[in-house]
Amino acid sequence: MAGPLLELQDVSIRFDGREAVSGLNLDVRPGERLALVGESGSGKTVTALSILRLLHDARVEGRIRFNGEDLLTLDDARLRAIRGGDIAMIFQEPMTALNPLYTIGNQIVETLVLHEGLGAREARQRAIGLLARTGVREPERRIDSYPHQLSGGQRQRAMIAMALACSPKLLIADEPTTALDVTVRMRIVKLLLELQRDFGMAVLLITHDLHLVRRFAERVAVMEAGKLVEVADTATLFARPQHPYTVKLLDSLPVREVPALRGDAPIVLKAQGLRVEYPKKVPGLRGWFRSDVFTALSGIALNLRAGETLGVVGESGSGKSTLAQALLGLIRPAAGAIEIEGRDTREMSAREKRALRARLQVVFQDPFGSLSPRQTVEQIVGEGLALHRPELGPDQRHARIVAVLAEVGLAASALSAYPHEFSGGQRQRIAIARALVLEPRILVLDEPTSALDVSIQRQVLQLLSGLQHKYGLSYVLISHDLSVINALSHHIVVLKDGEIVEAGRAEAVLEAPVHEYTRQFIQASL
Repeated sequence: MAGPLLELQDVSIRFDGREAVSGLNLDVRPGERLALVGESGSGKTVTALSILRLLHDARVEGRIRFNGEDLLTLDDARLRAIRGGDIAMIFQEPMTALNPLYTIGNQIVETLVLHEGLGAREARQRAIGLLARTGVREPERRIDSYPHQLSGGQRQRAMIAMALACSPKLLIADEPTTALDVTVRMRIVKLLLELQRDFGMAVLLITHDLHLVRRFAERVAVMEAGKLVEVADTATLFARPQHPYTVKLLDSLPVREVPALRGDAPIVLKAQGLRVEYPKKVPGLRGWFRSDVFTALSGIALNLRAGETLGVVGESGSGKSTLAQALLGLIRPAAGAIEIEGRDTREMSAREKRALRARLQVVFQDPFGSLSPRQTVEQIVGEGLALHRPELGPDQRHARIVAVLAEVGLAASALSAYPHEFSGGQRQRIAIARALVLEPRILVLDEPTSALDVSIQRQVLQLLSGLQHKYGLSYVLISHDLSVINALSHHIVVLKDGEIVEAGRAEAVLEAPVHEYTRQFIQASL
């Protein structure tokens, strides 16, 4: 067997005296697919960034050898030649990694000009070929697009094209599919497998997605708290994990915990004939004389009973978030009716709609983005009480906030802290507490666990299941992760292009799907 292409020997990384990675020994062989897994804070990304010396204000000790050269001792000129040339990197969030001021073509061409010495015209043709190779449609047109003009999957493909521009020997992929739908994720994984085979490169995959690891990697290295705790080939690690932390990770996949639904449970939310339209600009001269509309939702009909979870699944652009906004009253449907606890929202006064918001709450996808960074936890959780329960005095309000924090597993010591002082799972608990404090009947959960590690994800799902069982809450659960949908849902609706293509009991839809789109969606999730 050939010697290692990349070899990390006793690598330790410190920030201001705090050790993030300790005594790491790991190697990547030529043409190998190695996954580095672990929870947030385990040191995965820090390790990947240290390879290309992209860490600032960090002290890196040990040796990082690539093709026999110690990357930690190279001068800047030699290191620049290796970055993007012999070693390329795909970052987790392409919208952040790509320069918003330049077209994707300019950014790929820049790599080819710097590393390959090509002329502008030849580099542009190579860039078009790379975009075509990575599956970007109409590459001759898309090459002149800016990052914001591309979908998430297209941006990720553009990042891959840029990384492959100089045929690297090693590709470092840091969570390359985290923000993507399952079907887009499957396409990206297939693409990476094809490109790895065609280019003969090694891939170091950084991820906490165990489904992705099983599908993609040949060998797996597990990190916990900055230390490497287990390395094994993929089949062996999943079948016979040795370290307790690895066992914990594998046992963290969501488990179905759905409380029984009463047969006489009343309907608390009903939508009938729901249609949502947005204005759409007509291109060319015709746009001067007429306008068009984009139909985001069409003919949506659904019922939600007391104590029930309705799972809503579909790809990006299928209408999931638009449906959530319509149910919450954040956008006005062009047609159709929404009834909350038997009342048609179209017949409610402004005062009644305001009171309704106390009974219909939402938990957003990104807890860090949805919580004010300038408010303490007590202010965040208590804001709704100040608005909807003004009759409560300061002491009563404080007692209610402390009680609801205890319900979600947070101590009273969190009251004076700010969101940035908490982990992702703790921030999501704060977001749930903010919704629960008003004692709602219905919660709209918009991708509530997509930004969380698998172990934290399971804890949040168990919390939601327990709260539903205790208080009889009804959930509209929006997700593209079928394991999350299966863990909580009584019934499922599948959205495609703004229409419901399949609906039924969760077990029936997941085990025996009728519609071809649902079958493809489920297959992509395996």
